[in-house]
Amino acid sequence: MQHKTHDKFACHYLLANNSLSSKCNKPLLCLSRHTYIPTIMTQFLEQYRAGLEKALNEPGLINDLLAKAEQRSGVKRIYIALGMIGVISIYLTFGYGAQLLCNSIGFVYPAYASVKAIESDKKEDDTKWLTYWTVFAFLSIIEFFSDILLSWFPLYWLAKCILLVWCFAPISWNGSAVIYNRLIRPRYLKYNTKLDKVVGEAANNAAKLFSQGLDITQNLVKNANKDD
Repeated sequence: MQHKTHDKFACHYLLANNSLSSKCNKPLLCLSRHTYIPTIMTQFLEQYRAGLEKALNEPGLINDLLAKAEQRSGVKRIYIALGMIGVISIYLTFGYGAQLLCNSIGFVYPAYASVKAIESDKKEDDTKWLTYWTVFAFLSIIEFFSDILLSWFPLYWLAKCILLVWCFAPISWNGSAVIYNRLIRPRYLKYNTKLDKVVGEAANNAAKLFSQGLDITQNLVKNANKDD
């Protein structure tokens, strides 16, 4: 039964990708197990390679840097990118300062892109990067409570780096959009009235405390001047 399930999945995958004629009533008879598994793997990798190549050619800082490296070395940018990904992955797994590298990757480019978005007239990029930083803060809060447990996971910084890259990747289904729409936004819409009330009360209390502290400071300064 297990093999039949896998065979059915493989068959549907091949049919969906036009690798097998949809007119075939028994497509598994056309392919042996040793044939369709490599075919699935090849098509799966080709799909993600095409997506990566498209992302690497998107206008921006990364595209500019890769274009210069490609021009000077004569090596295609996808191979340069894959080589860099491999080196960074190894370092995030075994290297010293993996936490700093991971957080830098999740901060430097998004910060640069956010400044560009602020200076541009487009609203779409503002929304994109506001969403990213909202998700970034959300993940940072979660990480604070789970850091002790997750730090023992040897691939933790590599996994976090992959998650952050997915969150700012120039694709329509990037991580920040997925996490925001599926986790953050539904809860905000459900509790936004209560949250506004709590935030408003907290802001008023903070303003009162600041005013009281300012009055106390001014009185202390006046008393000190009188004593002099």
